[in-house]
Amino acid sequence: METGKNYNWFKDWIIKEGHPCIMAQTVFKMDKVEFHEYNGFGEKKSVGKMLIDLENYIENYDFDSNEFFTFIATFPNETEELTEKEFEEKLWSQLQHLHEADDHEWDSRVNSDPENSNFSFSLKGRAFYIVGLHPNSSRKARQTKFPTLVFNLHWQFEKLREMKTYQRVKKRIRRRDQKLQGSVNPVLEDFGEKSEANQYSGRYVEENWKCPFHHK
Repeated sequence: METGKNYNWFKDWIIKEGHPCIMAQTVFKMDKVEFHEYNGFGEKKSVGKMLIDLENYIENYDFDSNEFFTFIATFPNETEELTEKEFEEKLWSQLQHLHEADDHEWDSRVNSDPENSNFSFSLKGRAFYIVGLHPNSSRKARQTKFPTLVFNLHWQFEKLREMKTYQRVKKRIRRRDQKLQGSVNPVLEDFGEKSEANQYSGRYVEENWKCPFHHK
């Protein structure tokens, strides 16, 4: 885990400012966060190091434990003011570059087609639900001071279901989000209802929106 002023800011933003995601609060309170900083959001320059970091994260993950451990990739040196659409474009550019450099097969438990309702992004053989955050997000819960990608293992959501706590956790998070913003994020869907690709950037995408990601 990397620490520093940006990590401390992020931790305070999650905990002290009462972020609606109680899972995020839990992992920060327990110091179960891999927090990394990269340069070149949406570019190839960050890919090599990020893939090494993600592989180390997966190798060190205790899949027999009920404790969760989150990987966060931040781009604190990104000075360009991005609109929601520009952030979305860079997010998918970053994920495309990562995928093209990945030397593992797609996680067979999820689909690689972003139009499929069982799609989940895969790196190093593991499925991830990606959460994009940036200063100009229309959702307050996603307004960080620099572009950020949170890599949540798909396994974590299955673990919550196995523990029979998924629905309770989901309802608490959505209630807290509604209290913060006055509404629940309209793009949120349960896995299998609609492609989760629609949710990654946080932008309320159009009905005819097509995910720019292509499986190699």
